[in-house]
Formats: sequence, C-alpha cells, structure tokens
Amino acid sequence: MKIYRCDVVVVGGGPGGSMAAKFCAQGGLDTIMIEKKAEIGAPLRCAEGVSKKWLEEVGIEPDPTWICADMVGAVIRSPSGYEFKLDESQAGSEVGYVLERHLFDKALARDAVAAGARIMMRTSCTDVIKENGKLIGIKCKSMGEKIEIHAKAIVAADGFESQVGRWAGIETKLDLNDICSCLQYRMVNADIDPEYCEFDIGMKIAPGGYLWIFPKGNGVANVGIGVMGKLCKNADAKKYLDKFIAEDPRFKNSQAVEVVAGMVSTCPGLDCAVADNIILVGDAARIIDPITGGGICHACRTGMYAGQVLTECAKTGDFSKKALMPYEKMWRDRMEDKLYRNWMAKERLAELDDDTIDELVKLISGSDIKEVNVYNLLKVIKERFPKVVEGFEDLI
Repeated sequence: MKIYRCDVVVVGGGPGGSMAAKFCAQGGLDTIMIEKKAEIGAPLRCAEGVSKKWLEEVGIEPDPTWICADMVGAVIRSPSGYEFKLDESQAGSEVGYVLERHLFDKALARDAVAAGARIMMRTSCTDVIKENGKLIGIKCKSMGEKIEIHAKAIVAADGFESQVGRWAGIETKLDLNDICSCLQYRMVNADIDPEYCEFDIGMKIAPGGYLWIFPKGNGVANVGIGVMGKLCKNADAKKYLDKFIAEDPRFKNSQAVEVVAGMVSTCPGLDCAVADNIILVGDAARIIDPITGGGICHACRTGMYAGQVLTECAKTGDFSKKALMPYEKMWRDRMEDKLYRNWMAKERLAELDDDTIDELVKLISGSDIKEVNVYNLLKVIKERFPKVVEGFEDLI
C-alpha cells in the first residue's frame, strides 16, 4: 500500500477545502487536498447565489469568468402574492452575484495549487487513521487503489454528509428541523426578470423554507425549493416545486435541462468544530446560514481561518485541540451571533401560518428600511409581531 506524507491533508475540494489548502500552502505547509469526484465543482449542488461584500474579506477577486449574472435587486413574495421589491441601494450585501459554481470552485482550486497545494482527484476518504488514540492521517481509495495519507492535521471539508468528523469522534448529527430537503431545476426559455432574484415564502409554497428563482441570463434560471425536514413528507419538495412551476405563466414554455437535489443543514454550527489534529470547516462543521441555507461565504471564511490557525500551529508543532481553539474563536467572533439569530428566526417563521406571512410581507414593504437585511427586517417585525423574535430579542 502506498503511503503519502504531508503536514496537512484536506478532505474535500469545495470552497472550504480549497481555501484551507491555499492558506495552509501559503503558510509553508506541505498540503494535500483530496476530492472524491472526477471534476472540481461538478455535479452541481448549489443555487449559485452569493452576496458580494465578503469576497474581499477572504481575498477573492471577482472574475467575470465565474460570474454569470450581477443582480440589481431581489423580490420577496408572500403566499397571496404580496411583494417586497428592493434594489441594491437598499439591499446592500444581501444582493450579489449568480455564479457559474463549477467555474468558481475550479478557480479556488487553481489558487490553492498556485500557492503550492497538491490535489488528488477521484480520491475518497474511507476512514481516519489513529495510532495510540491519536489521529495521524486518513485511509483513502484513489483511482481504485487503497492508499494512506499521513499528516499532522486533517481539515474535514467534506460537506453536509461529512463522515471524517464523525470518524474522528466529533458529534455531527442533526435534528430533522435542522435539515432542509432541497430540489432545483435549471430552467431554460423562462420569461423572468433577469435582474432580480426572487424568494417565495409560505406554508403552501415551501413549508419551513422558501422557493427561489436565480436568473442566469438568456432566459435561464435556477428554480429551486427547500422544505424543512420535520415538515417534509415523501417527495414533498418535488411536489411543491412542480406545482409552482406548472401554475406560473413565466414557465409556460420553459423546460428543465438539469436537476439537482440534496440536503442542507440549517443549524447554527457545531458545539465545537475542532479536536486533536482535526478542524471541520463549512458545511462539515454545520456553519451555514440557517435561514437562507447559504454556505459558500461561510465555507470560504472558515477555510481561510483553518489555514491561518494551522500555519501558526506548525510553528510549535502543536496541533492539539487546545492549540486549534483559536479557530473556534475566529469563526464564532465573526459569525456566531448572526447564525444563532437566523436559526431562531427560522424556527419561529416555520410556525407562522400563511395569513401571518402575508401580513409580515405587507409590513416590511411599507416600512422605511434604509438597508434591508435579516437583522433590520427582524427589527421591524419585532415591533408588530414580537412573538416571532421571542427568545432572541437581545440579538436584535
């Protein structure tokens, strides 16, 4: 059996993995990133929408190669058709780009390689390796061949289905109400506004979640739905999405050319995303926006933080849980309050009937909100519907 040796092995070639590999390699660490699929960024499992402001924060330069559409604004629509339309002057960081995600992921992987990281494609992690109770690497199957990669530290960037963290002893299981069942079609020949994303909410539309339309130009759009796990019965996501498309005249002459499905975690992160010799990033750490299901920016941030912390740990040779705890502080200081607030909001919104949601959308559409984001929307809602924010008022 072939054994590879390195300082850090990163499991997963998505945004979190590539960012971790890049920053580890920039820090002088011998880094290997493995990816189980045959192509970085494909097959797609993403709505492909991102806000703009965080890109600079993690050192990503916007590139027209992977920007499919630059949104002017967004529309929030209630079950009865009440609309709240906002443009970029109001929405700020909540409006952004629709990506060609497979090209975006490849660009991040390219940056990791340019920094000095090695990538092994069609290489899946099958278990972790422990020696006297200590993590020393991972077992893999690479192009059908069994191999081992021995490393001083592991970065688990293996997404929603993450097994690496669990194998290492970190509790990653989720409650049903913290799982969203998602389905998305790439529709062509759709008669939609090419400059506005759309979010449709309500129990009769998407129980505990929302339905989205993300334009990609030339009549193409990602049209998808997320339904809360505890409110989802057999194939509910497909039934709701198909019904919406069938009843919306904008899709009368439209057809789906791509179908993607999967699960999204909607909790505010793990209790702890580190243990001795291992860090979990992005979806693997359940660090994802609970109210939107958006995770690209969180993956990029946590991947960057992981690389920075591991670089510091390498200076002393200490990769213990205690030495890795600065990672916990970094992501929590930057994101935890917002994630927890949005998780609580998600829980409350899932309890509202459609009449109340109609009233909420009418309320916010008539409010003078200078910058529209979840925080400011909740401030308005707090005054009229205090029960929606009960239990997390101090975060608003």
